[in-house]
Amino acid sequence: MKILDEVKGASSIAIGGHIRPDGDCVGSCLAMWNYLVKTMPDAEVTVYLEEPPAIFDVINGVDRVLNEADPLGKPDVFICIDCNEDRLGFSGPLFRNAGKRINIDHHVSNPGCGDVNYIYPDASSAAELVYEVMDRDLIDEEIAKAVYIGIIHDTGVLKYSSTSPKTLRIAADLISFGFDFTKLIDETFYEKTYVQSQILGRSLMESIIFMDGKCVVSMVDRKTMDFYRADSADLDGIVSQLLLIKDVECAIFMHEQRPMEYKVSLRARNKLDVSVVAEAFGGGGHKKAAGCTMNGTYYDCINNLSYHIEQQLI
Repeated sequence: MKILDEVKGASSIAIGGHIRPDGDCVGSCLAMWNYLVKTMPDAEVTVYLEEPPAIFDVINGVDRVLNEADPLGKPDVFICIDCNEDRLGFSGPLFRNAGKRINIDHHVSNPGCGDVNYIYPDASSAAELVYEVMDRDLIDEEIAKAVYIGIIHDTGVLKYSSTSPKTLRIAADLISFGFDFTKLIDETFYEKTYVQSQILGRSLMESIIFMDGKCVVSMVDRKTMDFYRADSADLDGIVSQLLLIKDVECAIFMHEQRPMEYKVSLRARNKLDVSVVAEAFGGGGHKKAAGCTMNGTYYDCINNLSYHIEQQLI
């Protein structure tokens, strides 16, 4: 698929991604925005996302992102990136009202929700797929930088098993545009505020190993988040750090969103497929990285998750 063929003749194009946008979502959506603004100057192109974390202010166009939408709006085309319709949040009505709906995603749990679907679960990231639907000769430094941010955030800086030889070739092409990729990685992926470092340290210190050392879990409750004046964005990367514990095959990190409701992040190594676990509780994701929202006490959630994890580890 080439995106310019799919949006040809459109005068209004909306782009949206999932709630609580991460690096892949923000990078992919803004890469697409930069590309269409450049190649279709007469069209009105708009990105709809919840407010991106401040670390992504380095991406051109982030200040143009809209955090609300007219539910009665009817764009000619809506491009849903890095999710399906159910996770669009406030821009969902725009997607449903659009004259043409395009879905670009790499989540195995997404069956495709558009009139045109570009869904490849083997891709490292949505950003990799966005790169594929662009004409290489029309990509510039700002577009390349946005795509690169999306890829490095969803591959753990080209570390996760979803990274393929093709992913590396795309990354090599992107850095040929000349932006400072080492600084970009440090500023958007590795650097942490003092508060983020404190919560990470506390989460590691209070983590619990179980299931004969094959699983580790940690949780941050609402009281702790209020104490540190932290929000959900300050918890990014904790679950990946837990997975680095020797001999652990599954890492679980939970944070309390409201009383008796937890946002659950799952990471896995080896043959464990955590997308299956997340789907059992209404979530989804990838084989090695998935998530869901669960209700009940912390211990109830762990017990329920443990059953589904144990079925794969037996």
